[in-house]
Amino acid sequence: MTQIDFYTILPVSLLVVWACALLLVDLNITKERKGLTALLAAVGLAVTMGVALTQIGQNYTGFKGMVVLDGFSNFLNILFLLTGMFGIAVAIGYLKRMNLERGEYYVLMLFSVAGMMLMSQATDLIVTFLALELLSIPLYVLAAFAYSRTESAEAGIKYFLLGSYATGFVVFGIALTFGAAGTTSFAAIAAAVASGTATTSLLLAGSALILVGLGFKVAVVPFHMWTPDVYQGSPTSVTAFMAAGAKAAGFAALLRIFATVFPSLANDLMPVIAIISALTMILGNVTAIAQTNIKRMLAYSSIAQAGYILMAFVPFADKSIRLDSVSAGLFYLVAYTITSFGSWGVVMAMEKAEGRGLSIEDYAGLGRKYPLLAAAMTVFMLSLTGLPPTLGLIGKLYLFRAVMEGGVTWLALIGVLTSLISAFYYLRVIVVMYMKDGDPQPANETWLGLTIGACAVLTVIFSFIPQSLFAWASQAVLKLF
Repeated sequence: MTQIDFYTILPVSLLVVWACALLLVDLNITKERKGLTALLAAVGLAVTMGVALTQIGQNYTGFKGMVVLDGFSNFLNILFLLTGMFGIAVAIGYLKRMNLERGEYYVLMLFSVAGMMLMSQATDLIVTFLALELLSIPLYVLAAFAYSRTESAEAGIKYFLLGSYATGFVVFGIALTFGAAGTTSFAAIAAAVASGTATTSLLLAGSALILVGLGFKVAVVPFHMWTPDVYQGSPTSVTAFMAAGAKAAGFAALLRIFATVFPSLANDLMPVIAIISALTMILGNVTAIAQTNIKRMLAYSSIAQAGYILMAFVPFADKSIRLDSVSAGLFYLVAYTITSFGSWGVVMAMEKAEGRGLSIEDYAGLGRKYPLLAAAMTVFMLSLTGLPPTLGLIGKLYLFRAVMEGGVTWLALIGVLTSLISAFYYLRVIVVMYMKDGDPQPANETWLGLTIGACAVLTVIFSFIPQSLFAWASQAVLKLF
């Protein structure tokens, strides 16, 4: 391994080594002081973040082209590390309150973040598969972390079985792609396609199967069935991390693969992706209306949001707007991650032991008794709807513009209409908080409150200065094409 190889994956390597060391250190930390394990995990993420920030603007290829350090991976690595920090911050008090405080929780989270980072850097289908497993296996365990509760054990089993099944599709897709091009390297596959030596039919079948496998990870229709049950049954701190991080990692892999490996198949895949995007937005938003449990409501909301992000892939056939469409997808991914963590944070604050406090009606009176918490939840609901003054509105405008410039106006229209539908169940939460009387008693936890406040402030502030974030996203994808 050369110095360049090591430097290319330095942040991932550092985080994995830190997680392994933390697992050993945690053996000597008493049960009453597991907060120290959380602190050490956060320090590991912060140090890794510092290393990732020093790599901004650098471009290296390592391990004979199997991994890459570029603007795209750096942008997403910073997002994943931020997701990990948020995940630890919201979990510290929640795990203690729910009597789930164990040190291995934070170690598993670090390994999952490392998998996300490796997925953004992978430029070989084999590495993508390994990164997918490194990301997923810790999440299977975390979903069943509250194993004494039937719902959590069931969530872990469902996620594991269906996730393993979806991984089989990815492996089969990789095999067909290898059969079509004789290689698993992204660059070599693209060269084989350009030279006409690749078998187009096998390549198309392989890309479709990879889309199925990664479609499960990001929860798009019809690969979404696991989402409501797993999100509801898992500990809410795990659900928050899963909803933001796993979805972002899945889209990172999709963007990297389809930008560098399958752009020549864009004309064939575009109608399929457009239909999947439309169905995901429709089903997610319509089904969310009927939910009374806020975790299930946000689960279906997460499905709908995946449909909006998938819109970024639809104009791929048009090279003139490909850069803007992928940039819009990255921008919306950031907006969704921040908003999602904030909304799940409020859910954690309201949740009581044994699953109580998860009904939407339990939010009655929150606006009067706890105005700051209600104001934060209002910001998150408005952002998910796509209303001002929030980052969600700007993100949807960028996505809709890219789709319309790509000539797929009907999909943009469905996006607008489904956003109007989503206003019903998002604004219903606001109505319950401010228009109904109740006696809510949210948890008063310092790190949870700071995370909710930070997400609310970022959601509003970035909506007034979106140009800098979009410019960074554009620079991140510039080298992909």
